[in-house]
Amino acid sequence: MILSHVSLGVDDVTASVQFYDAVLAPLSIRRSHYEAGVAASYGDGLEFWVGIPCEGRPSAGNGVHVAFNAPNRDSVDAFYRIGLEQGGRCAGRPGLRPEYSDSYYAAFILDLDGNKIEAVAT
Repeated sequence: MILSHVSLGVDDVTASVQFYDAVLAPLSIRRSHYEAGVAASYGDGLEFWVGIPCEGRPSAGNGVHVAFNAPNRDSVDAFYRIGLEQGGRCAGRPGLRPEYSDSYYAAFILDLDGNKIEAVAT
């Protein structure tokens, strides 16, 4: 494994925890750490973190996104639906992405801070 963790800067950790708890649940990804108002992590081994950016300054993320493995297409659909219900914005409806492979099924969401996240089932 070449990565230890991935972190995204957010403005409101409490709101982001509510958002990520909901959208990651269909993917069977659970919160593993929470430091109120500062940061939270999901998963074990390779972790996904959300937290206040260093020195409280926004970080640039144009072109960056985090993709989560999904167990099946139904969970990709649920990730997308719940993400929109929780205040996220569409960045790519669920569907096949043949430009990646014949079986690549994914959906993209912008989280509450505009970070791009993806769920993918192959």
